[in-house]
Amino acid sequence: MSDSFDAIVIGAGQSGPPLAERMSREGWRVAVIERSRVGGTCVNTGCIPTKALVASAHAAWVVREAARWGVRATEASGVDLAAVMARKDRISGKSRQNVEAWLRGMANVELVRGHARFIDPHTLEVDGRRLRADRFFINVGGRPAQPGVEGLDSVPWLTNASIMRLTELPRHLVVVGGSYIGLEFAQMFRRFGSAVTVVQRGPQLVPREDPDVAEALRALLEEEGIAIRTGAECVRLAPAAGASGGDRDGPGRLGLPAGPSPSGDGVSADAQAGDIAVHVDCQRGDPVLRASHVLVATGRRPNTDDLGLEQAGVQLDDRGNIVVNDQLVSSVPHIWALGDCNGRGAFTHTSWNDFEVVAANLFDRESRGVGDRLVTYALYTDPPLARIGMSEREVRASGRPALIGTRPMTRVGRAVEKGEDKGFIKILVDRETQAILGASILGVDGDEAIHSLLDVTVARRPWTEVMKGVRIHPTVSELLPTVLQSLQPLPPPSP
Repeated sequence: MSDSFDAIVIGAGQSGPPLAERMSREGWRVAVIERSRVGGTCVNTGCIPTKALVASAHAAWVVREAARWGVRATEASGVDLAAVMARKDRISGKSRQNVEAWLRGMANVELVRGHARFIDPHTLEVDGRRLRADRFFINVGGRPAQPGVEGLDSVPWLTNASIMRLTELPRHLVVVGGSYIGLEFAQMFRRFGSAVTVVQRGPQLVPREDPDVAEALRALLEEEGIAIRTGAECVRLAPAAGASGGDRDGPGRLGLPAGPSPSGDGVSADAQAGDIAVHVDCQRGDPVLRASHVLVATGRRPNTDDLGLEQAGVQLDDRGNIVVNDQLVSSVPHIWALGDCNGRGAFTHTSWNDFEVVAANLFDRESRGVGDRLVTYALYTDPPLARIGMSEREVRASGRPALIGTRPMTRVGRAVEKGEDKGFIKILVDRETQAILGASILGVDGDEAIHSLLDVTVARRPWTEVMKGVRIHPTVSELLPTVLQSLQPLPPPSP
């Protein structure tokens, strides 16, 4: 005997709960199935807890750098990592409680705990209970992956989730992966007091970004004492001399005291027994780093391999993503996929937009698709990198006639006044249509300022619309019209 519903949502991440609420308001009977914690990656191991840690790291940096603002910090100041993590847990926990209370308060919605598996295209089994529905919405998210790293079975290592359970500082943290997740953790733990080395497989940090953006990020991280090793085509972990192996993603030697900054080759001067040897195949630098802790941040994979999707006939791509069309419908017409598991976006805001697209098509008689979505995201180093649209490299590859405007943050009054003037603004527009093609803001408050460009771009209005408003002074946003006034033809690439 099966329990019947109008719709079943698998996963209570960012798009599942709001979609359940909308279906509830339409009078549908809905089951939301969650095998772990509601809220998904964002609430539990992603945006909310990591940005709480970024805020604590920023506070530590301000105290350490207080003299630049004419402020004398006490010699007793320091970081209590256990207190930092407890603050993070309170913030994340409160958000999770709010999401669960929201779900439990919805009319006609049942929150079902357990792991869901399809047994046929219209039936799921959850811990022995059978649930049947007319429509299914899969919102199961993703988890860390470790491509290109050998020796993971021989030593303890950390993921983006387990590193947030540390309560004492690593002495020397080696971050394998120089992209968005890796760089955020590298900077925050350096600011907390750990020696930090970033190992990046390719020649450039954040390879998705333009070279000038990547180089600026590298410079500001190195200025804070983070060692950067690029060109590490082969990375292998092994017990260092005198060390013993450990469990996969195990706790290792949690709570080693903070040590000095790493030397130029990234090797901590006070190496200890029990450390991890990180073998790095780079053109320059010592081929072996010695770490107290290793964070592996080399990628993510969708949580689609244990849902019984083959029983429902749902097609996956070669990376395990559920194949969907522009309206997020899978190969089975009554099954949708939203969020990280569909390969059409890997952010909280794209997952939320997935909900909006599905709801608009189901209930609002609109024709919306994710293909119309403007690329937009931020990297939350400090200062943050905010991006919309095309990169300079993509604009060049497109062959479109383009104009470019730039301005260093040293010429942005708000940044100078705040004493945080690293980075720059870059805007690209189409010379013929006057459309904004893309923009990057690496700088203080850039993640907020870029939205005025985003709104004009989404509205398909020319860049001249940005010039019409009277902007508040002093802000970062007030300089965007100035950057646009300085537009010049995009020069040929440097040899």
